Amino acid sequence: MSVIIPVLNEERHLEQAVHMVLDQDYPGALEVVLALGPSQDRTDAVAQSLTEADPRVRTVPSPTGKTPNALNAAIEAARNEIVARVDGHAEIPADYLRVAVSELLRADADNVGGVMDARGVTTFERAVAAAMRSKLGVGNARFHVGGEPGEAETVYLGVFRRSALQRVGGYDEHFARAQDWELNHRIRTTGGRVWFVPELKVTYRPRSTVGALARQYFLYGRWRRIVAKHHEGTISARYLAPPTMVVGTSLAIVLGFFFWPAWVVPAGYLVAITVGGIAISSGEPVRTRLETPMVLGVMHWCWGIGFITSPRALAR
Repeated sequence: MSVIIPVLNEERHLEQAVHMVLDQDYPGALEVVLALGPSQDRTDAVAQSLTEADPRVRTVPSPTGKTPNALNAAIEAARNEIVARVDGHAEIPADYLRVAVSELLRADADNVGGVMDARGVTTFERAVAAAMRSKLGVGNARFHVGGEPGEAETVYLGVFRRSALQRVGGYDEHFARAQDWELNHRIRTTGGRVWFVPELKVTYRPRSTVGALARQYFLYGRWRRIVAKHHEGTISARYLAPPTMVVGTSLAIVLGFFFWPAWVVPAGYLVAITVGGIAISSGEPVRTRLETPMVLGVMHWCWGIGFITSPRALAR
């Protein structure tokens, strides 16, 4: 088993992430390949200390620092027939690799993965996490909200057969975002199977500021449109909902200055995210529950605006 980790500015989390891999109850041989980008913090020093402490940990350079480039560099350096992707700030349970490999073989799949289990620490991060675990925030994708095991469009992270990665040529380095979905699409269109396993829950730490969240979802929307251009027929109502909301709500606001009933549309949207945000954050502190509607608005609008304004120059 080879575990590949793209690394860039992960000084705070890298050591813990690697130790969570090394402490797995996986019964077979294990190696960890860190693809090091040009970090601006002490990430390289942390990585060096990890390689010195355990011979199972190796590093390879990733000069661009871009995620798909780093993943491909690590895949090329990996020595084993099963390759698991883990992020530098991921927190995986102790049985993650064992369960994943068992399901990979049982389901005769090319890639298995599970749930991106968003969990925050601050009140704002907890609001983002609540939104990211809800259909109101991110739609019905099982890797966000959970669901029954089975074939899926995509999964979080992934444990792959190396032969499948070689068959499709690895990650497409053109895609700065959405490279996981795009890779899994090519695996499926070449006859492979992507399998969702709800027991595989990986703790994900959400963005901690409004600005960082806005940029994240703006880029998600921007690159999802590029993926749709490259793979015709892959867009769905779930992806069109945010840009449709942005256009419809914006037009209704302008029209409302001339025909006031049009303001029912933006008012209805505000009511929906307010009531929905408070509902999906049930059990959280009061401040988190009050911030969740705002978080939903940021996610919806930034994703939608990113999709609408996605420039043609990003297409290959």
